[in-house]
Amino acid sequence: MSVAAPACERVAASDRFFAAEAERLARLCHAMAERFARGGRLIALGGAAAERSDVRHVAVEFVHPVIVGKRALPAIGLAEEGAALGPLAREADIVIAFGAGGLRADALALARGRGCLTIAFSPAGAEWEFDVAVADPDIAQEIVETLYHMLWELVHVFFEHRGLLSGRTARARHDSGASSFLYPFLDERESDLERVVEDVRQSILMKAAETSALREQTLVENAEALDAAALAVGAAFRSGGTLLALGNGGSATDAMDVVADIRARGWPALDFTEDPAILTAIANDVGPDAMFSRQVIAHGRAGDVLLALSTSGGSRNVVAALEEARRRGMATIAFVGYDGGRILAEGLADHVVVSRSQHIPRIQEAQASAYHVLRELVGARSARAGR
Repeated sequence: MSVAAPACERVAASDRFFAAEAERLARLCHAMAERFARGGRLIALGGAAAERSDVRHVAVEFVHPVIVGKRALPAIGLAEEGAALGPLAREADIVIAFGAGGLRADALALARGRGCLTIAFSPAGAEWEFDVAVADPDIAQEIVETLYHMLWELVHVFFEHRGLLSGRTARARHDSGASSFLYPFLDERESDLERVVEDVRQSILMKAAETSALREQTLVENAEALDAAALAVGAAFRSGGTLLALGNGGSATDAMDVVADIRARGWPALDFTEDPAILTAIANDVGPDAMFSRQVIAHGRAGDVLLALSTSGGSRNVVAALEEARRRGMATIAFVGYDGGRILAEGLADHVVVSRSQHIPRIQEAQASAYHVLRELVGARSARAGR
């Protein structure tokens, strides 16, 4: 299996989708900003294992913004399809549902009945529906991840244009300061909603192009590293080994996604981010730098594989886990951003896949493509090996 074809397929699908939907996404950002300005919250729903990673991912992005100077916006991730929505949903809230099924449709109907703004990615009775219309579920998920990253990034444009939101008075000018890289325009236009919508639409197209270019760079430039990593993972599975995955924040949700995909294929995998009791116990009693290395000590064996995701390439708890894995004779794989950070510079992993960007959302989007392709490479090699 060559990575060139998957790269081209992903770029084409993403470009088509965002070219068609950029204006609607810009208007959705405005609608969401209206809700946040009224005290609303974002509530994300999803039932299946792979959907829960998106639920957690969208929530952490809104609550813990990595953009300098941007406020935290309230978001909640419910890992069951609407089971707890009834007691929580309020009129000003935004409900975003991942996946399919009757329970999801029931939850969206409940939310609409409460007056919530609703979002879905296939027909389910939501006010805002975006049909990705791609046969490959991995590519569809990657496009949806890019979509909600853009919602998170660009809702701030309208939220900070006070004169464009109901019940708020205009201010003369807004200086976006350190976060100005998010938008191609320079100042608030307090009375011209259509002009700002157009600016945001153009920004969405710009971000989509950046994502496509980074996905292509990540897959093509790292083809040999991905191939070698797939050989290591396949060999581990054939000899009874386990894949162990970890990351922080949005990268933690990517670790969740990796493990859900691996388990769906019938292969053994552990997610070191999924148990909050273990994470908080280690962080409280030992320190956050040991959150993952202590789990490597508990679970790691020679013949296992550790897969670490880090946008910076230098998170101390990720580095500590990689070092511990090596001491235990485990194979190590790292997906990193920027210039590869400490992990690449110091050779802390056997196989390093670098997404060369400084924008965290774009890095995570490209890494999603990389670990999906890695899983497909493992599957192709396992099939040839007769397993």
